[in-house]
Amino acid sequence: MTIKAVTQLLETLAPPALQETYDNSGLIIGDSTQICTGILVSLDCLEAVVNEAIEKNCNLIVSHHPIVFSGLKKITGKNYIERVVIKAIKNNIALYALHTNLDNVTNGVSFKMGQLLQLQNMQVLAPKTGHLKKIYTTGKPQYAQAILAALFNAGGGNIGNYAECSFCINGTGTFKPLTGSSPVIGNINQLAIEDEVKLEVLFPAWQQAQIVTALKAAHSYEEVAYEIVTLDNEDQYSGSGVVGNLPHAVTETEFFNLVKQQFKVPFLKHTPLLNKPIKRVALCGGSGSFLIKNAINANADVYLSADIKYHEFYNADNQLVITDIGHYETEQFTIELIAAFLQENISTFAILKTSINTNSVNYF
Repeated sequence: MTIKAVTQLLETLAPPALQETYDNSGLIIGDSTQICTGILVSLDCLEAVVNEAIEKNCNLIVSHHPIVFSGLKKITGKNYIERVVIKAIKNNIALYALHTNLDNVTNGVSFKMGQLLQLQNMQVLAPKTGHLKKIYTTGKPQYAQAILAALFNAGGGNIGNYAECSFCINGTGTFKPLTGSSPVIGNINQLAIEDEVKLEVLFPAWQQAQIVTALKAAHSYEEVAYEIVTLDNEDQYSGSGVVGNLPHAVTETEFFNLVKQQFKVPFLKHTPLLNKPIKRVALCGGSGSFLIKNAINANADVYLSADIKYHEFYNADNQLVITDIGHYETEQFTIELIAAFLQENISTFAILKTSINTNSVNYF
């Protein structure tokens, strides 16, 4: 199995198109045609992690955080980023990252956090817009099912837990084949009036090329008429953060103790307690201060995230409790998320989880 085959599999879990514009997810270092001997999964890609990959004969490191986030003008080994790059290249180890694209998918980083807290009815806290498109096409009724099947196989027609979703309506189509055409039906230079069916299928924007290719391959007409429209609808299945409900309401102290236990944190920072029960929980893995307002609008009783600055705590405004448990702490179980996905889909070589704790923050 090549490294490219592995990365293509990972992109079904977290499509690259879902990463934020500032991000650098994907294959960062390595030859994608190289045969994969083993995978080491880590939250961060540090020198110790590369050494571990060498020791365990893994020539692909899959991390959440990309080691190269902004451009490198020189690679001389003067800092830990450059040293990792040099060591990986020297030892023929590929580096791949799933960062904000894994944050932005259902069952991604924040959903993993919600599962640890046993949240129910989890939803995306801040859904993305502009990620959905709809394709319209027309054809003969007897070919409709074949066209739809091709669109479904190309990734269209999926809405949450429903597949093969479409809408069809019967109508009348007209066309006149001109000289040089090879019409399946109709005659040259004569207006044809035919019973046709109009088909509508929703699809993710990043799948447009394969959707159009599938449509043209399956359609019976020489010239395939179709229209693609970008929707302003919120995509309820991609975006930042999560909101859900605890199985039953707990006190603020009980909730904090649950968080400390599940996320293995000795301390947590929080805004003043409101002495109200905690039932509805909003959370976001990593730096999540940008979602405080979303958490308030979602009627959350508490918002759990990391990297919240001093003045940003004031944004709670006595409407909910904000708690910061640390960046590493919110994302630590991403390793298990990625490894479990790979283990379910690959059985030909080892998929290992790093034994290195890459947390740069310590508590005294």
